[in-house]
Amino acid sequence: MRETLILLPGWGLDGALLQPLAKALGGDMQVQVSALPRLSSAAAADWLDELDTRLPHDCWLAGWSLGGMLAAALAARRGERCRGLITLVSNACFVASAAWPTAMPAQTYAAFYEGCQESAGATLKRFAMLCAQGCADTRGLSRQLQNHLASSDEPSLLAGLRLLATLDNRAALAAFTGPQLHLLAEQDALVPAAAGDALLALLPTGEVDVLEDCGHAFVLDQADALAALMLDFICEANDV
Repeated sequence: MRETLILLPGWGLDGALLQPLAKALGGDMQVQVSALPRLSSAAAADWLDELDTRLPHDCWLAGWSLGGMLAAALAARRGERCRGLITLVSNACFVASAAWPTAMPAQTYAAFYEGCQESAGATLKRFAMLCAQGCADTRGLSRQLQNHLASSDEPSLLAGLRLLATLDNRAALAAFTGPQLHLLAEQDALVPAAAGDALLALLPTGEVDVLEDCGHAFVLDQADALAALMLDFICEANDV
């Protein structure tokens, strides 16, 4: 029986963005791309409650950016009822603090949040450009990403940003004893690749790898390479 893997998208972009990755994984796994909750609440428990109710148990949890942070929190909640965890350009904390400095500067986040309040549409386009930054064809990839932008009047946009600012997965990552793989991008403009060492120090067991010459949108730009790394890790975990 093939393993089941759930893929969660990130903030501001729809799940269709992950279809190339799902297709690259799908020959060896049953892959389900699941939308993020559409909530006006920024409480992590509300988002996790919905995901826990909606998503099948005893499967691998994976996600990109905010989706990876939610996957990590849900994996810790489920414990042995989660087969393993894979995050893609996800940090333990999205916004930097004294306790977790390798993240987005708080001032940068505050300006981004204010921009989204004033003009969500313009902020989403800027976000697409930041995601594409560091990838080989930045301009072309940015145009591709703009085809996957969420609706600018989505009430969950601001809630999702507030969630990003408050979700702290340090304890969750340390508590989850199943297999963990965390993949970062060397040229990421949103999640510093330098967070890799700090992430690794949290894990009871697992791996952290940094992919070279790519940015936050490596799920689209490097789908085949990501799928190969993910499948290798899952196979190794199953052989233990």
